[in-house]
Amino acid sequence: MAPPTRRVSRRALAAFAVLLLLYVYAGHVEPDWLEVTRHEVPLAVPRPLVLAHVTDLHTVGLGRRERRMVESLEQERPDAIVITGDTLSQSGSYEQCRPVLERLKAPLGVFMVPGNWEVANPMRDLKGFFTSCGVHYLRNESVELVPGVWLVGLDDYSIGLPSFAAATARVPEGATKIVLCHAPGFFEKSHGEFALAFAGHTHGGQVRIPGLDPLYLPTGCGRYFAGWFEQAGARMYVSRGIGMSGLRFRFLCRPELAIHRLVPAR
Repeated sequence: MAPPTRRVSRRALAAFAVLLLLYVYAGHVEPDWLEVTRHEVPLAVPRPLVLAHVTDLHTVGLGRRERRMVESLEQERPDAIVITGDTLSQSGSYEQCRPVLERLKAPLGVFMVPGNWEVANPMRDLKGFFTSCGVHYLRNESVELVPGVWLVGLDDYSIGLPSFAAATARVPEGATKIVLCHAPGFFEKSHGEFALAFAGHTHGGQVRIPGLDPLYLPTGCGRYFAGWFEQAGARMYVSRGIGMSGLRFRFLCRPELAIHRLVPAR
């Protein structure tokens, strides 16, 4: 029988090795292991439309993760790209977002709404900045994507002042409304005013333990953390997002680029 001290040392060494592998995986492998998810959504649209949903970039420039996202978008060739907020990183600036945003191209345009990071870090002409990057910035306003289909952009639900009434003031009655909002908690108050919504903010929990709810979710998430939800005839998809905030780890919660193919409902 091995001496107790040697047995303890081996156990300690094994535990250290496991922790080291987890650190490397969660800190350097999974954060850049982008997953492209694909969804088909029946909707009142005049023709099939492909929307790429990007959220929570938290970027400081064109790194490995951002390049993989751009390459995936170029392969998917969506009709439009929608960004549901939080382009900024904790230590970054808006100008560091520019190289990434300028690489996003789609025939019908690139559209975004503010997240809590944009609301908390205002600049004199934020809309002008995003316009200079080729991005249409929607804050409680709407734009017609194709005839009869409108993108409704809401202010962030967690710390902003979202107003569905203001955002839809120009939308004609009977139009198909696709809502973009950063924090998904707004969905709790929906009563069938729109058909489809996209949100982010949760990062999917970012670090997940099998069989357990997310260990942490930021304010404004409600009961929604990832995937599809339905209420009062409306559907919402919450993406796990691209980047990270807080702890710079992802575990069992890969970054996500969601591709939604909207097809005419029968």
